[in-house]
Amino acid sequence: MRILLVEDEPDLGAAIQRVLKREKYIVDRVQNGSEAWDYLDQKWIQYTLAIFDWMLPGLSGIELCQHLRQRHVALPILILTAKDRIEDRVAGLDAGADDYLVKPFGMAELLARIRALQRRSPQIQPQQLQVGNLSLDYGKHTAYCQQAETQQPITLTAKEFQVLEYFMRRPGQVITSEQLVHQLWEVGTEPTSNAVAAQIRLLRRKLAEVGYDKLIETVYGMGYRFNDADAPQ
Repeated sequence: MRILLVEDEPDLGAAIQRVLKREKYIVDRVQNGSEAWDYLDQKWIQYTLAIFDWMLPGLSGIELCQHLRQRHVALPILILTAKDRIEDRVAGLDAGADDYLVKPFGMAELLARIRALQRRSPQIQPQQLQVGNLSLDYGKHTAYCQQAETQQPITLTAKEFQVLEYFMRRPGQVITSEQLVHQLWEVGTEPTSNAVAAQIRLLRRKLAEVGYDKLIETVYGMGYRFNDADAPQ
């Protein structure tokens, strides 16, 4: 799950980003509404949730909401603000926000609001993703393979989990290294293509340990493909 966080208070923004990354989210953080719009307008990045502060340099959080809704973009949006009047909350929701969190707030409540948006928004991942005998549990950040009557856990790093999820959502499709870089690494921290290949190699090794040795195929000169038909039954 990739989140765009737009917060112009550096300390608060950094604190929120740390908490979200600890929860295995991919987070791009900016402090300016106009820069945020540039991120949202990039065709090669697909966000699954946005968190906007109301008062921002450039475009405000409310203006960002309005621009997205005018384009009929259904991206779930959470507004952060010190404005706590009923009229302000109504204005934020009417502008297109899906939820509203008043400052100061606890990080536990922020995470609960995000989970609530996940449950309400069909375009965001469910609590589990199942492809054949392989499943991902988002609550536990763990992969499982069904073997006979038991589920065998597969211990993955945060990035391995994200890479596997990306493939499982696109079975049979050829995925390039560039697609993985653009979607699974934060802007400004893009790795080299060798780093992507190394991540795939480590993931393959862990999948092979539970019998999924041919699940991720190299398509030479193009990229990689997730072959769910090759999963053990």
